[in-house]
Amino acid sequence: MNKAMLAPAAVLVAWSLVMMMWMARSRFAAFANAGIDLGKARPGGRGQDLEKVLPPQVMWKSHNYAHLMEQPTLFYAVVVILALAGAGPTDVRLAWAYTGLRIVHSLYQSLVNRVPVRFMIFLASSVVLMALAVRALIATL
Repeated sequence: MNKAMLAPAAVLVAWSLVMMMWMARSRFAAFANAGIDLGKARPGGRGQDLEKVLPPQVMWKSHNYAHLMEQPTLFYAVVVILALAGAGPTDVRLAWAYTGLRIVHSLYQSLVNRVPVRFMIFLASSVVLMALAVRALIATL
């Protein structure tokens, strides 16, 4: 197994946890600023309910955290497939490129969030993921 192939996935997992903590910290600060008492919140509330309550800049972190739970799940599967099938140096470089682009996407969405630029970062990471998926298909067929 190629352990070097697993490192970018481990970094993206760690980054996802950083985003989770950043999201939580931002939300709790926004709750305090808005005078929201979580002890009095109605049962069954969801994150989406906060869209009308918290400022957009706070919610951007939440949106990004949700994004990190979506497409990267395919990345994790492809990384494991390639690690088991015998990833080469190109696979490792592509995995690092995907991880780097997702981190850049997170920072951009959380701090600036201009959709055309954010979409281009997302598109670039998607192209890299597609290349990894094709390479995984070739390695396993």
